[in-house]
Amino acid sequence: MTLLTPPASVEIVEVAPRDGFQSIRDPLPTADKQRCIEALVDAGITRLEIGSFVSPRAIPQMADTGELIAAFADRPSLRLSALVPNLKGAELALEHGIREVVYVISVSESHNRGNVRRSVDESLEDLGRVIERLRQTEGTRLRLDLGTCFDCPYEATIGWQQVDRVLGQAIHLADGLPMEVALCDTTGRATPYQVADHFTRLRERHAREGLAWAFHGHDTFGMGVANALFAIHHGATAVDSACAGLGGCPFAPGATGNTATEDLLYALQGGGVATGIDLPSLLEAADRIAALPGGQTASHLRQVPRERVS
Repeated sequence: MTLLTPPASVEIVEVAPRDGFQSIRDPLPTADKQRCIEALVDAGITRLEIGSFVSPRAIPQMADTGELIAAFADRPSLRLSALVPNLKGAELALEHGIREVVYVISVSESHNRGNVRRSVDESLEDLGRVIERLRQTEGTRLRLDLGTCFDCPYEATIGWQQVDRVLGQAIHLADGLPMEVALCDTTGRATPYQVADHFTRLRERHAREGLAWAFHGHDTFGMGVANALFAIHHGATAVDSACAGLGGCPFAPGATGNTATEDLLYALQGGGVATGIDLPSLLEAADRIAALPGGQTASHLRQVPRERVS
């Protein structure tokens, strides 16, 4: 019998301040956001997607991203990133001191047009310009979020070959630039075996030095933690999650919250996987986030009596 051996450690990328907060319609006070982020940092979160540089008309909730960056910029142990859909967003992120730019492209043509108002090829062209800009700035990192890697709300199931077409072009554009690629289950419809298949096939085709792999999932069908674990055991070294399960893509009808960080952490702790995050402190942060007005949360662990959580 072959035992499944957990990895020694996994990086948790906390996305509640971006993917979570943006799902709340009415703008939250910046001070409330800052208190939530402070609680996450106190729990041991070290990688944080703090916001996005997008049109404030499209997503007003992200208009204060620059203020939040300024509030946490002096934490040397905190790895901050910001999501951008284009070169203009990347320029703004760099101007505000962000050194890890998260560039998003949806594999699905329909979703990319709905999300960033342009074709996949146009997004890839702009990715090339972003990459050239990052090459000019010392100490920068590129994270590529490939949305709708498994399912699209408009086009249904997405095969690995469709992901491969976009990923192959992106890797060619990067040409040696270190990059982390996140396969994103935007709708939460992926299954663990589909996740394993995509990671296995794409890593076989594109594994190279300087290319790291990540997974971003939602818990719409209750597969969030299972999908994350299958991703980890098939090559992902980082996993996105949102404390309290806050979130839901506004451009993916029916998609509910992100995988809850506390649920994922509980599963990883069961395998002795190091994350550097304290679970009781994280649950306190989850309570604070769940109390925000207008948020949609989907945490399982928060429903368990605290005396039973160890």
